[in-house]
Amino acid sequence: QVQLVESGGGLVQAGGSLRLSCAASGLTFRKYIMGWFRQAPGKEREFVSAITWANRSLPYADSVKGRFTISRDNAKNTLYLQMNNLKPEDTAVYYCATSDRWTTDAKGYDYWGQGTQVTVSS
Repeated sequence: QVQLVESGGGLVQAGGSLRLSCAASGLTFRKYIMGWFRQAPGKEREFVSAITWANRSLPYADSVKGRFTISRDNAKNTLYLQMNNLKPEDTAVYYCATSDRWTTDAKGYDYWGQGTQVTVSS
């Protein structure tokens, strides 16, 4: 079955960096658009970024533009999110997900990982 496993989250001070990974199995990775979403306590799940098999990315959410970079390694079936200059408001559970369409809507994503917690202290 399809499995998406996120890793790389943790506790970091404001201004620091983290690199999230999402290892995919049970699917033909290169066929899917891969996305990152996040959800803070009490808030709705928010689109962060997405990327095609050819490493073309959708526009980033305004809140992360210029600080986050999405990438993928199709040979390793792995999606990445490099997060720099982290802010306390970036604190959330980060999820990776797959889609067969070009969308920022979470409803358009079919398979989801379990999430990885990112906490940014001020």
